[in-house]
Amino acid sequence: MCGITGFWKHPGESMEVMTQWGDAMNDTLRHRGPDDGGLWADDKAGVVLASRRLAILDLSPAGHQPMTSHRGRYVLAYNGEIYNFLEIRRDLEREGEYCVSNSDTEVLLEACALWGIEPALSRLNGMFSFALWDTKEHTLTLVRDRLGVKPLYYGWTHNTFLFGSELKALHSFPDFTGTVDRSSVALFLRLGYVPAPYSIYENIYKLPPGHLLTISAPRQHTSPRSYWCARRMAEAGVQNRFRGDIHEAADEMELLLRDSVRLRMLADVPVGAFLSGGIDSSLIAAMMQAQTTSTVKTFTIGFTEASHNEADYAKEIAEHLGSEHTDVCLSPKDAQDIIPLLPGIYDEPFADPSQIPTFLVAQLARQSVTVSLSGDGGDELFGGYREYVLGTQRWRRLRRLSPIVRSLIREGAKGIGLLGVGRLRKIEQLLDVTTPEAMHQYHLSQWMWPADLVPAAGEHLTPFTDPTLYADALTDTERMMYMDLVTYLPEDILTKLDRASMAVSLEARVPLLDYRLVEFAWQLPLDFKLHRGRGKRILRSILTRYVPPRLFERPKMGFGLPLGQWLRGPLRPWVEELLDPTKLRQQGVFNPMPVCQAWMEHLHGTQNRAIELWGILMFQAWQEKWI
Repeated sequence: MCGITGFWKHPGESMEVMTQWGDAMNDTLRHRGPDDGGLWADDKAGVVLASRRLAILDLSPAGHQPMTSHRGRYVLAYNGEIYNFLEIRRDLEREGEYCVSNSDTEVLLEACALWGIEPALSRLNGMFSFALWDTKEHTLTLVRDRLGVKPLYYGWTHNTFLFGSELKALHSFPDFTGTVDRSSVALFLRLGYVPAPYSIYENIYKLPPGHLLTISAPRQHTSPRSYWCARRMAEAGVQNRFRGDIHEAADEMELLLRDSVRLRMLADVPVGAFLSGGIDSSLIAAMMQAQTTSTVKTFTIGFTEASHNEADYAKEIAEHLGSEHTDVCLSPKDAQDIIPLLPGIYDEPFADPSQIPTFLVAQLARQSVTVSLSGDGGDELFGGYREYVLGTQRWRRLRRLSPIVRSLIREGAKGIGLLGVGRLRKIEQLLDVTTPEAMHQYHLSQWMWPADLVPAAGEHLTPFTDPTLYADALTDTERMMYMDLVTYLPEDILTKLDRASMAVSLEARVPLLDYRLVEFAWQLPLDFKLHRGRGKRILRSILTRYVPPRLFERPKMGFGLPLGQWLRGPLRPWVEELLDPTKLRQQGVFNPMPVCQAWMEHLHGTQNRAIELWGILMFQAWQEKWI
């Protein structure tokens, strides 16, 4: 695991200056790779590639980056892990290409050199983002893995092309302008994150999952293209349904998942697992323990508030599996201590409150291991969110309403004075829903009307609102699940996991997002996932082979925290400092009135506005650090 960065500008700067700039960018990523750092520069071309290394495979200097190909044509800066690199290395050897190290970096580089970038990508099973410079053609190619486990930003500032694993690397470039994109702010308030391809800054973008970008000049503004398309994958899956029964599907899924876990346990450093006590993480931990003679190390964060605490459940499962278990209870004071660090960890506004316990469980795990496996992805692939059931039910009722009936309901609601303006507007927004995608966005929106808060800001098109991005041939529920696969999963769940783990130099691996498993999951009938109002049917079936149902069959709690109580209590001074109306007016991003109204409603207990307020607070804290 590493962090990568670099730039390409027209020649004219000395090697000394280019190296100085590249080193400054690279130093911002030291947390992603504390074991080694390297830089490659060509002053005649104006190109710099830099990398920080967290040594996981082949701890020797042979894995140093950036790495040059055997014949000298290509230079690679790479972040991630190629889990099937041994298989690919054997394929290379059969064609006469022998690697001199035991690192997956060399295998990736020589695969691209021998077969070409896209043919090489089709063979990879892993999580990765990388930059590849072609010294012959003078082209720079950026690549991001299929599901977006690893991040990659890029963009232009004053005709210089920049890229990096995190925005802080781009931010340190001398000419970086960093103009906030108000439309991205509006999207952030709605979703709690800025979705790809956008970033919080104008002219800076996220490379979408499954895409690559090739440029042949630093000023060339080209669009990424997909080498693996989630939409085509999902459409192909539902048109080629698995024909066996649930037991046969569970058998095949178990084999795939065991192999995925096996591959992700390969490392030359200690490996453990996050264990929440839920179905996904319990299944991963169980399969790890079943495939090793060593005792697996597992880690859990709990809460002092019993209503949010799953630590005891995790402990019971750990005892059953025989893992070496460590847990820590999170108090309001712990949260207070972490909050000042969040704008630096998430150097783009990010408003999922579980970012706090995720960071703390990563910090806990890093005391014992360098790699930790996570159960992320199970909810999105196997129907774990209650919104899939509620959203589908609500959508099916709503779509039966003709435009005339909708209009009558709208007018009738206006006549009920007790509803209040806010509730009336929610009814009107619901009546405007015309697709399952829009219904899903309605359920996920943190702020229903971001334009109220960010004057003169529109919202960029997203997979929720752009019909050209909708998947065909899917059921209504599957359309909602697909939305999460291409938005919430990479932009929230995986962003949270990457930044939290990398902040403490821990590599997090996600077995449920092995692309083979993802493709198989989309072939399964929906009933194998959602059954009688409950999700993860097939995962439950597999888990019963390892863990008694009494240990995991309980209502889903999630990785939430008692944020509402904390904002009114120990965090109140911090809240009121950031939401001061005078400060809001001076900064000029937010309309102070709806922000202050939301805070008063929350403070006095008339409404729980914790989630909406967290978004504002995270933006304010980010703005104070980076703008």
